[in-house]
Amino acid sequence: MARPKLVVVYLSTQGNTKKMADAIAEGAEDRGIDTHSVSFYEADMNELKDANAIALGSSTFWYKMHAPMEHFIERMGKELGDGLKGKVGAAFGSYGWSGEAPADIAKMLRALGMEVVDPVLRVQFTPTEKDIEECKRLGKDIANTVKKTKRAVG
Repeated sequence: MARPKLVVVYLSTQGNTKKMADAIAEGAEDRGIDTHSVSFYEADMNELKDANAIALGSSTFWYKMHAPMEHFIERMGKELGDGLKGKVGAAFGSYGWSGEAPADIAKMLRALGMEVVDPVLRVQFTPTEKDIEECKRLGKDIANTVKKTKRAVG
């Protein structure tokens, strides 16, 4: 039986959201979930289709997520459609001043029918060691939710 899979897709302008993505993946791996952390530029829709969970991260720019991430989520919805319903989702991101991107991502994931792990994770500026531990915790929460969902369905 194949292990559940999490794909962590991020848009990181200064490397901070990438650090978060890698820590989220590490936390999920610690709970027995296969993970792949990838820039949204290199994300593969077929891999997302086959994943049990998708975590999306973007830094905040001018009080919202970066437009390319918004377009990526819209594309994901068009290409994967009903295949996203019931998948576990999570939202995260770094910010300098306002930090709206993770909440915006979560709202879009819910609209696509995904079960979003709350709360969204926001980190101001460069993640500290404490922030990295919170990212790992989110990865573990995602893994636990996937396992619970799979048991309920399977």
